[in-house]
Amino acid sequence: MCGVTGFLDATNRSGCEELRDLVTRMATTLYRRGPDDAGDWVDAQAGIALGFRRLAILDLTPTGHQPMLSASGRYVLVFNGEVYNFRELRQELEAQNLAPTFRGGSDTEVILAAFEAWGIPKAIRKFIGMFAFALWDREERALHLVRDRIGVKPMYYGWVGNTFVFGSELKALRAHPDFDAEIDRNALALMLRHDYIPAPYSIYKGISKLPPGTLLTLTADRAVPLTPVPYWSLKEVAECGVTDPFTGTETEAIAELDALLRQAVGYRMIADVPLGVFLSGGVDSSMVTALMQAQSSQPVKTFTIGFQEDSYNEAQYARAVAKHLKTDHTELILSASEALAIIPNMPTLYDEPFADASQIPTYCVSELARRHVTVSLSGDGGDELFAGYIRHFIGRTLWQKMRRFPRGLRGIASSGLKVISPQAWEHLLHSARAFLPGSLRQQNSGRRFAKFADILISDSPEAMYTALISHWQNPIDIVPNSCEPPTALTDRTQWAALPDFTQRMLFLDTITYLPDGVLVKVDRASMGVSLEAREPLLDHRVFEFAWRLPLEMKIRDGQGKWLLRQLLYKYVPKNLIERPKAGFSVPIDAWLRGPLRDWAESLLSESALKERGFFHPQLVRAKWKEHLTGRHDNQELLWSILMFQAWVMSL
Repeated sequence: MCGVTGFLDATNRSGCEELRDLVTRMATTLYRRGPDDAGDWVDAQAGIALGFRRLAILDLTPTGHQPMLSASGRYVLVFNGEVYNFRELRQELEAQNLAPTFRGGSDTEVILAAFEAWGIPKAIRKFIGMFAFALWDREERALHLVRDRIGVKPMYYGWVGNTFVFGSELKALRAHPDFDAEIDRNALALMLRHDYIPAPYSIYKGISKLPPGTLLTLTADRAVPLTPVPYWSLKEVAECGVTDPFTGTETEAIAELDALLRQAVGYRMIADVPLGVFLSGGVDSSMVTALMQAQSSQPVKTFTIGFQEDSYNEAQYARAVAKHLKTDHTELILSASEALAIIPNMPTLYDEPFADASQIPTYCVSELARRHVTVSLSGDGGDELFAGYIRHFIGRTLWQKMRRFPRGLRGIASSGLKVISPQAWEHLLHSARAFLPGSLRQQNSGRRFAKFADILISDSPEAMYTALISHWQNPIDIVPNSCEPPTALTDRTQWAALPDFTQRMLFLDTITYLPDGVLVKVDRASMGVSLEAREPLLDHRVFEFAWRLPLEMKIRDGQGKWLLRQLLYKYVPKNLIERPKAGFSVPIDAWLRGPLRDWAESLLSESALKERGFFHPQLVRAKWKEHLTGRHDNQELLWSILMFQAWVMSL
């Protein structure tokens, strides 16, 4: 895992040393992504400069140094990520007499050989892994940017004056002297809705995120538009999956999933450094841990964190799973003061505004793991692939019941529900806990009533889904002079043709929230402590199999992840897993009224809001006052404002 950056300016008149100095400054901003080594490669005549920071995982010797040239000297590569099947590819190249004499044992060298042997598009389609890289073709004078199929690793790009810049994080691009850090208010409006900025947008005008599964090629001819070209399409995978579904028995499905996940986990255990796994005690992380331990001759190193607040502490569940699997378990219980101490670092760590509060425990568990290992596996992706979110298994039923009532009547009911605060609902539900179904005994059930009030006025299932996943329902009211540009959520040409509403929700979650929310959170948190995170469930072959599964193998008896659970029960007793889903949450609501109050007030004061000028002060102040009085739990709305305000003030 590493950091890559660089630029191309065909009109350049600078010498090699000037280009080298500049690209080194850009790469140095990515130090935490790669503390072990640094490198650069420049061609002043072509105006190209490539910079690199290395976190050494495979082939720790100098033969793994980047930028790396191919054997013929045609290609120069800076590569972030891992191609896990590099050994098989190397054998294939050698068997076909297409391989050079390999100098070392890195996957980077095999990647370059694959490009020379098979060409870029064909080679990429053979790769199993996570990656974002820049490849300079010295013969064609073309720069290629590539991002992995699911979007695990990041890549930003854009024009700054006459120079095309790219990098793993925005901070590298900002280091270029021509960078114009003009904030995009439209992207800010999107951030308030989603808690993240969806691709292809970034917080800066003129700078884009490369979409997952695409290849972008740039030549000296600026007249050619920058158009990312897909080499793998989740849309096609989903459509093919539902038209050619898995027809085997449940036993056969469990066996096939077991084989796929075993290989996916096994691939991600390849490393020349110590590795472990994040273990929360939930279905996904327990599945990954179980398959790691089944393939390891030594106890797997597992890591979990908890909080001193009992209602947010799930460490005991991870502890029980670790004990059953006999892992080498490390647990850290955080006090509120320890968790709060890292919050001021979040804006710098995340590099562009990001407001999923689970970023805090994700960073904490990454920091804990990094004390012991350099690589850690995680269970990310299980919810999106196997229907793990509550909306997946109640959304369709909820819409069918809602649509029976006129919209006007639903509007009245919505207003009535909003009269009672989430805190009051929480208190009422707690008092009646013994008489309620499990779905209403979960943490934050009061906030779910508030969300239900928002979705009651929806006029279509897709509108209901949008309301469910939105935080600020009308963000342009909060951000002056903004409008929400089209995204994968609103541009239906990007949607797969899926007959079922639940399938459409799974698809939309996978092309929006997964790459731009979940994976950004994990990448920045882990890379912020120089830890490589690997996600076996995001192996594209697992994706392709999961989309062939009928919904009844994912959702059954009002519960998601049915097939994944059946496989997990082969390794971990059911009673250690089955409990209400809580998520990786922290008590932001209470902290904002208590130990974070002064910090929040400094960012949400009328003077601070007016000084920056990105939000309507009166509307934000009203939400803040509601929260302080306990009338409403506005933590999610306020956290997005706070994370942006803290970010912009850190620049």
